[in-house]
Amino acid sequence: MTDVQELLSKGREFRAAGDPSSAARYLAEAAEQAPQDRTVLTELALAHFQSAALGKAEGVLTALVDLDPSDGYTRLLLGRTLSRQSRHAEALPQLRLAAALTRDPEIETEVTRVQTRVTAAVTTDPVAPPPSL
Repeated sequence: MTDVQELLSKGREFRAAGDPSSAARYLAEAAEQAPQDRTVLTELALAHFQSAALGKAEGVLTALVDLDPSDGYTRLLLGRTLSRQSRHAEALPQLRLAAALTRDPEIETEVTRVQTRVTAAVTTDPVAPPPSL
């Protein structure tokens, strides 16, 4: 199977059937053949995210942000991927950009949730005492 559209279609079928790991195999092959195709890359990122291959999802999403920094959906996915890895401070700017770009109130709610986690992490981390001389 060498046609990008066939690979994309097969990947979508596997994702729809609840098998994102198998979908990722087809979509990764499609991405090799069409590394600038945003549709293929978005599907691949979703397959990685859904199969908990978060590092791979982050890599694909970062490439997508490089291709189109104004894509609010990609920023949302990147923010969720970082947040799912408990990297809330890194997720927050991505989610804020997604909220600004899309004006989606649900994303605003997610920004608030992640901001709360960042604030809680800062207030619960003990401050190291100064070194004694």
